[in-house]
Amino acid sequence: MDESTAISRFSKGNSPFRKVVLSEATIRFIILGIFLVVLSLIFSSRNANFTSGNNLANILGNASVIGIVSLGQLLVIISGGFDLSVSGTVPLGGVVFAIILNKGWSVPAALLAAVAIAGIFGLANGILVGFVKISPLIATLGTWYISAGFALTLSDGVQIPFDDRADGILSARTVFGVNNQIWIFLGISLVVTFLLRFTVFGRSLYALGGNREAARLAGIPVSAMTVSVYVISAFMGGLAGAILASQLLTGSGTAGINSALQSIAAVVLGGAALTGGVGFVAGTLVGVIILGALSNGMSMLGIPAFFQTMATGIVLLLAVILSQFRKRGSFRKSEQVSSSKSQTQHPTN
Repeated sequence: MDESTAISRFSKGNSPFRKVVLSEATIRFIILGIFLVVLSLIFSSRNANFTSGNNLANILGNASVIGIVSLGQLLVIISGGFDLSVSGTVPLGGVVFAIILNKGWSVPAALLAAVAIAGIFGLANGILVGFVKISPLIATLGTWYISAGFALTLSDGVQIPFDDRADGILSARTVFGVNNQIWIFLGISLVVTFLLRFTVFGRSLYALGGNREAARLAGIPVSAMTVSVYVISAFMGGLAGAILASQLLTGSGTAGINSALQSIAAVVLGGAALTGGVGFVAGTLVGVIILGALSNGMSMLGIPAFFQTMATGIVLLLAVILSQFRKRGSFRKSEQVSSSKSQTQHPTN
């Protein structure tokens, strides 16, 4: 887990307020919050409707879909991998959900089917990465193409409209006038937070991402843990696909094809390290909202969709660059501490 700290001294002497210690995660969270405020001010200055209640609800509603995917992606990235196949399991989940609903099944049954079929690809990813030892890049890239092709095959390359509009309940506004997918997203966020902070699974996951071999020697079931996070990620993809289909009232084999890029960008922007062992839910939530606000604001200004995709890529690159600078800074600090300890223990004559 990320335990490095930054120390700011406000005064000298014996004052009890001499220094304030902030974790690096907290500092990152504050920086992201400031960036989000600045982004909001820029867009609202160009269009006053950006900060309206309805638009903020739209941002949260749309961000919830990719946010659910990002929570699964967060677990995979903390473990030291990443999951490109969500760009296939999200549209697959939406298509399966629409097909099952149109056959007369209930919403819970259709949702269970969508999540289960997506989970098969997560299981394949976990086995390929955890037991066969194939690179996550190759394994999840392969299952991405297979799942995406399966989605297009099931839908015959066309959209599958819901026969009954009432089946869009997953994205309807029921409790306090808030879209259901927002409640689902917040609920899953709390569960994942609890999982990472207060369970053996969470501590083992950070250990796995920090040092895979050390985790194995400590008795952590490395391969089984790897399978579990990829299955969870696939479940999240299937769920997000079903919610997206509910929003659109149609299943589409192309809806959600950018989920991998967007979810990885949100997680890395939120402070996770692609090398594993670092990441937290709060940062991912802010990263998701930033990407959602960026997309929404650019749409309100009439900026074409392909420029929005470019903006997401730029944000991802900046986040990775910032992560690299942070990593180098932490490494230099650790070297300085080690050198100082060595000089203290072995003073020169």
